[in-house]
Amino acid sequence: MASPSMTPATPTAEAGLLSPALDGLGVTFHDGGGTLRVWSAHATSMELVLVDAHDLDWVTDTIPLDRVDGDVWQVTTRALRPGVHYAVRADGPSAHGDMFNAQSLLLDPYARGLVSGGVADWRSVAVDGAFDWGGVAKPAVPMERTVLYEAHVKGISKRHPQVPPALHGTYAGLGHPAMIDHFQRLGVTAIELLPIHAFASEPHLLHLGLSNYWGYNSVGFFAPHAPYATEAARHAGPAAVLAEFKGMVKSLHEAGLEVILDVVYNHTAEREIGDPRTSLRGLDNRAYYRQRDDGSYVDVTGCGNSLNTATDAAARLVLDSLRYWANDVQVDGFRFDLAVTLGRDRRHEFTPDHPLLRAIAEDPALAGVKKIAEPWDIAGWELGRFGDGWHEWNDRYRDRVRNFWLSDIDYARRAATAPVGVGGFATRLAGSSNTFSRERGPLAGVNFVTAHDGFTLRDLVSYDIKHNLGNGEQNRDGADTNRSFNHGAEGRTDDPGILATRRKAMRNLLGTLLLSAGVPMLTAGDEFARSQRGNNNAYCHDSPLTWLEWDLDPWQHDHFAHVQRLIALRQQNPALRPTHFAHEDERVPGASQMDWYDEHGRTMSAQRWGDPAHRTLQYVAESIADAGAPNRILLIVHGTERDTEVVLPAIDGVSRYVSLWSSADERPAPDAPVFAPGDTVPVIGTSMRLFRAE
Repeated sequence: MASPSMTPATPTAEAGLLSPALDGLGVTFHDGGGTLRVWSAHATSMELVLVDAHDLDWVTDTIPLDRVDGDVWQVTTRALRPGVHYAVRADGPSAHGDMFNAQSLLLDPYARGLVSGGVADWRSVAVDGAFDWGGVAKPAVPMERTVLYEAHVKGISKRHPQVPPALHGTYAGLGHPAMIDHFQRLGVTAIELLPIHAFASEPHLLHLGLSNYWGYNSVGFFAPHAPYATEAARHAGPAAVLAEFKGMVKSLHEAGLEVILDVVYNHTAEREIGDPRTSLRGLDNRAYYRQRDDGSYVDVTGCGNSLNTATDAAARLVLDSLRYWANDVQVDGFRFDLAVTLGRDRRHEFTPDHPLLRAIAEDPALAGVKKIAEPWDIAGWELGRFGDGWHEWNDRYRDRVRNFWLSDIDYARRAATAPVGVGGFATRLAGSSNTFSRERGPLAGVNFVTAHDGFTLRDLVSYDIKHNLGNGEQNRDGADTNRSFNHGAEGRTDDPGILATRRKAMRNLLGTLLLSAGVPMLTAGDEFARSQRGNNNAYCHDSPLTWLEWDLDPWQHDHFAHVQRLIALRQQNPALRPTHFAHEDERVPGASQMDWYDEHGRTMSAQRWGDPAHRTLQYVAESIADAGAPNRILLIVHGTERDTEVVLPAIDGVSRYVSLWSSADERPAPDAPVFAPGDTVPVIGTSMRLFRAE
């Protein structure tokens, strides 16, 4: 956390971030021209600079802005019309913390279109965002039915054989019928896109011949990243780029698929002091970035700067950006990168009731919009502390699931027994009630086993250590602790036994993910087990290493069929997706009543939960509904490599168990064997079996 010497850069105005004085920032059009409004508390003068659309350094006119209420600078002119390229110049003091330069051409922070003439040479473009949505509405998928699919706009369609080459790696490519068919066959409900706000590559990457592929380096918060648009749209200009993005959203919505944006509001591409001014640093550095008394940056993001959401203007910038994407562009939700940074107060300390976090959760303009927090930054880890209306990436779930199926098994091979029992794993399987409050319930947690950051699913079961030499940092970057297990060979192997064990391990990991209480997130490519050759930090590779390969081997089709089956089973069985935690002393509609049994069909004893020698359990969940017949499932989890036999429990009201899925199968079984309570069923080492209890 922050040290006592860190003091606020600028006091928060009494009016708050919802002050009407901050309304209408950026460019708005009206008959006869447009109005530009820009916020700066410390500037002494400001001017609008019009530039040539073909020569960004050719200034065609300058027009002064007047200071109006709330430290807003404003100008109305006939020169502001759709398609005009423009910049802002701001002058001001040169005291500690100020970075004014009257010659710098700065971006309007609210610009809907951006163009670049070089690494740090950007201009704003006035864009009319009119678009015909044709009556297509947001799908409004309930959170309990949501299955997130984290994907990269370029990487997902770049090599797809059924997407026309002109659309490869573009917004239009993502919205192409071939991609939509894949999403629908898979069964996911929401496409969560890695950053699509306009972003820049860091100079050190360009020097190495690499680029920022993931996009966590925003230049502006309102304009879509132009290089992801088709060549035709880029040639036509920012308005066409925006229209292509909206067309992608419309196509996905027509197919019943939601669009979630991974948004990076915690820092900007202006990086450290001394790097070029492109926007906020030149408009009001002291208000927009967190600083110490001497003007040095308080960097809680690891990216050189941190947006100072303790000031109303910076917080309002974030809120207005969200409102724009949720309403004008019709996206369905947001995943907030390093969300803890956004909730830091004037002392740079995190508080769950931060005005910005409350506003995001409670703003009527964002009603129904999904809000997912990455609940940490480099200065603090706050899982479980975000309030009502928020969902959180659950890294404790990730770590426990990886441990149970991978690193614990690796340990057991060397020490004859696993280091821990099944108790902690069961808690995660049932929704992480030890992390999220009763009021928020299991849907507060977004469960994941892999994400863009880290090993792919296939690499997780194929590598013990990272292999990041291609990143140009001597393998120093990326996480060292991955809880992975190569199962006897590092990377590629032809050993059929190792390959079969790896395939089963992947099925166990995905089976756990898709059968757990909470909101599951699948990483693009894991549905057919793609590899990045052991690179667990491939943020700088825009290449076949990170693009999805669609030419699959037979076993990958089998793997895909397992993911399909698991997602379908999740949707068909409400007991697998409770909205509330159950409680022994009351009936809670929307919850699943959970009971636990050992391999003998007996109620799980307290001693068994923590016994490393007994890692077999039977998990029975029964949905509690206001009306209709309850749904009940039985999941067997066997967490050792020794084969075993399990006696199915005798439960009131259950006369049979219908087999639905087994991770032991190389391809999902087409039939559904039926068993009776008290029957003994074989369970192979490290595997899962799912039944419907009837």
